[in-house]
Amino acid sequence: MAIAKLPVNLEELKKLGESKLSTPEETALLTVAALCAYPADKNACIEMLDYLKGPESVSEYEKQFLRDRFRDADYVPRSYLKGATPDNNYTPSTPYDITIKTVKKSEDENYCNVYLISGGADSPREVRCRLKPSTGQWFLNEQMLLAGIRVPKAADPWA
Repeated sequence: MAIAKLPVNLEELKKLGESKLSTPEETALLTVAALCAYPADKNACIEMLDYLKGPESVSEYEKQFLRDRFRDADYVPRSYLKGATPDNNYTPSTPYDITIKTVKKSEDENYCNVYLISGGADSPREVRCRLKPSTGQWFLNEQMLLAGIRVPKAADPWA
């Protein structure tokens, strides 16, 4: 599962095969892709996240959280794309893909946690998805991807 180009808006995201959201892994990949759009166009990012959240919308709290997290570290979402590390300033390889450590269904079969590997973190980070049984789609319920990671080599005064 990989995409050739990161979407820059909702229209491009919807054209991707993964936008069917038929697996939690597809939802996790598109969540990372949407977050990568934030530095260039925060509104486009929010629109993509709204789509990924299905019948829910991005809350004002989540919007504020995104603003806070992207203030100093726009490279964090790229760190989840294969090939992106502090040494190459989080430049991912193409096609764009993610490394999944585990997928864990919760006791409630309508929820699933997807744990992603970041090239700049020591432990996997979580994307929580929720199944909408009537459509069979896995929507974004919550993401814990934007915690701090190692700074890119170009921004590290000690490198």
